[in-house]
Amino acid sequence: MTDRHASAHWEGDGKTGKGTITTQSSVLDNNPYGFNTRFENEPGTNPEELIAAAHASCFTMALAFQLQEAGLKATALDTKSVVTLVKDGDGFKVTKSALTLTAKIPGIDQAKFDELTGNAKTGCPISKVLNAEITLQATLDQG
Repeated sequence: MTDRHASAHWEGDGKTGKGTITTQSSVLDNNPYGFNTRFENEPGTNPEELIAAAHASCFTMALAFQLQEAGLKATALDTKSVVTLVKDGDGFKVTKSALTLTAKIPGIDQAKFDELTGNAKTGCPISKVLNAEITLQATLDQG
């Protein structure tokens, strides 16, 4: 079992208040977040961006392990996750994480690529925790 932690601090109300987030590794160390960073694209982070980063990195690592088990090794795996936040009654809800992958993997055919990317999409721990639609657009770069 592995436990990881992060912490958040907040001062003020929901719209004008300000917060900071810190991660165990200190990659984020009192990084600002608030209404303006979440809904108005001001500098700082937001929960959806952090979910997107977690999902993209988790999926990519899961795929690397899928490839390793198949005796393959990627030259490059580049994944983007776009997390969608929508109004839901009086609040909001994350409804989707759209993964887009471009991969360079010597010696793999399209069928094996589709199989392994599908396994990584459903098998990565972040996919398992999300209560949202997960899509994957995966492109194998043969060049």
